Amino acid sequence: QVHLVESGGGLVQPGGSLRLSCTTSGFTFSNYAMSWYRQTPGKERELVARITSTGSSTTYADSVKGRFTISRDNAKNTVYLQMNRLKPEDTAVYYCNAKRITIGYWGQGTQVTVSS
Repeated sequence: QVHLVESGGGLVQPGGSLRLSCTTSGFTFSNYAMSWYRQTPGKERELVARITSTGSSTTYADSVKGRFTISRDNAKNTVYLQMNRLKPEDTAVYYCNAKRITIGYWGQGTQVTVSS
């Protein structure tokens, strides 16, 4: 059975940092590109960052470039999102996604709230 479990969310002040983790099981992690998405009420889920299966290439939304870093540890079946210089507009539920060709899996999400 496939599981993607996000952790590391919470409340942080503007300018602060958080590190999200997504621990996976039930599929061959090293064969999948991994992504982080986020969603706020009433809006569509948006791509935040993506990393290829080998970790050789990453992609970021313009809104997070230079502040967020995606990484993965294929030995631990885990993908990370380091978020620095957080802004109130980064407040959202953050979801982990695994994708290979037409197969995709989602986690349940973790809430990130940036507020003073």
